[in-house]
Amino acid sequence: MSTTDWENLISNLLKAELKMKGVTYAQLAEKLAALGIQEKEANIRNKLARGRFSAVFLAQCLKAIGSQRLRLD
Repeated sequence: MSTTDWENLISNLLKAELKMKGVTYAQLAEKLAALGIQEKEANIRNKLARGRFSAVFLAQCLKAIGSQRLRLD
């Protein structure tokens, strides 16, 4: 798999987690803010659209929405 393929995979996994939890980008921004992480809704949308974000951002998002596991298959 290429780097772009991996970026798309991880971005799609995070989007799926958000959808399963019923969390919008605006709500994610609020949940991140509650953890002391300042991200605007537009920035979140852009990161997920590009598929380029750090593992730290992924972990922060998963923690904010209450996901304890992420399956890669």
